[in-house]
Amino acid sequence: MTPTEFISKWRDNPLTERQASHTHFIDLCKLLDEPAPYDAGTDPEAYCFEKGATKTTGSDGWADVWKRGAFGWEYKGPRKDLRAAYAQLQQYAVALENPPLLVVCDREHFKVHTNFTNSVSKVYEIALGDLTNLDKRAILKAVFSDPEFLKPGKSRQSLTVEVAQEFATLAQRLRDRGHPAQTTAHFINRTRILHVCGRRTIAVERHVQAHA
Repeated sequence: MTPTEFISKWRDNPLTERQASHTHFIDLCKLLDEPAPYDAGTDPEAYCFEKGATKTTGSDGWADVWKRGAFGWEYKGPRKDLRAAYAQLQQYAVALENPPLLVVCDREHFKVHTNFTNSVSKVYEIALGDLTNLDKRAILKAVFSDPEFLKPGKSRQSLTVEVAQEFATLAQRLRDRGHPAQTTAHFINRTRILHVCGRRTIAVERHVQAHA
């Protein structure tokens, strides 16, 4: 299956989540030249549809697709809330042996969340139309055959050290500008550093510059 054929088939496809999820996944495997669950040579105990999993809440559920050591995959219908799908996968993660990748998909959008131990989380987002791009297909290919390729470079520990250093630098800047120590401490305590796809945005910098 070519990227153009895949995109044409699944753009604005009217099938429901239940009707389409397996077919969509099998077509994706064809596009990426990867075996699908239950293909010859695959182990149904390690790679399957509808993997039974107990949620952290204690109730039972199923991951739509699971591959041991690679990913848990959850489908939603077109334009449904993929955040809810990700939250659902997180509840299954322990029962799924903590796969390094958690993937959510509404057939027209893919979100690959990294889930490596002691590593910051990163999200790779791919739209249906992006599949004509070789680099985007390479990300999805890695989901199946090389999850380590998608591992973020920084550990949680190293990131924590960097964050602490940046807070200290920001606090010093405020003191240098004449802000009282108590005011500075209160401001720093209220400051939040955002981490999105491995990039840091220090939201307070603009605020500091505006009020200096």
